[in-house]
Amino acid sequence: KYPRWALAAKFNAEKALTKVLKIDLQVGRTGAITPVARLNPINIGGVMVSNATLHNFDEIKKKDIRINDSVWVKRAGDVIPYISKVDKSKREKNNQEFKIPKKCPCGKFQIIKINNETVQRCSGGSKCPYQYVESLKHFVSRNAMDIEGLGERTIDVFVEIGFLKSVTDLYKLSKSQIIDLEGFASKSTDQLLDSINSSLTTDLYRSVYALGINELGLETSKNLLKYFIILISIHPA
Repeated sequence: KYPRWALAAKFNAEKALTKVLKIDLQVGRTGAITPVARLNPINIGGVMVSNATLHNFDEIKKKDIRINDSVWVKRAGDVIPYISKVDKSKREKNNQEFKIPKKCPCGKFQIIKINNETVQRCSGGSKCPYQYVESLKHFVSRNAMDIEGLGERTIDVFVEIGFLKSVTDLYKLSKSQIIDLEGFASKSTDQLLDSINSSLTTDLYRSVYALGINELGLETSKNLLKYFIILISIHPA
């Protein structure tokens, strides 16, 4: 960048050569399928990297990334690992091309494209167990209902046990259910239940954002509420 008279230069990002061991699929709360390369662990700038996002299926095809390929890995912004290119000089004949699956990793629903989006999605919606868990994690996150003490691992455990079959089950949790679980004691259980109860009086825009509606971010949630509050004040019932 060069604002006014100043000129800034950056060193090239550090990179390292490693192998793609396999490619897994992650499912987001909106059903977006993100392929992730599992790598032979490699040190890049003092950080051990064993995973790299591949963004979408088109990225795999564009860079021609195959299982067991030797790849150059960089960290975008010195943070997020990504595969910059494949070293095809080291490619072996039996390196497998990645085949785009027809079904979501949950095994129940088809993977589909919506309105020519680059990202492909699971068609299961909230019925997909992966989407459901991710939507719960979004619901309790700091910008949404901000429920402290309910981290990702705890949600995974609660869902696995059967405590959270729907979002409303959060508000039915009792001390007797939680206190005997690993990692919980009387004080931490009380703090979690207090945080859940406090979320009932959060700002309305947070509740709207917590619903996890596709394309509805935090700022859009605020703007929608402002619009409807003004509309109601102009045209009261």
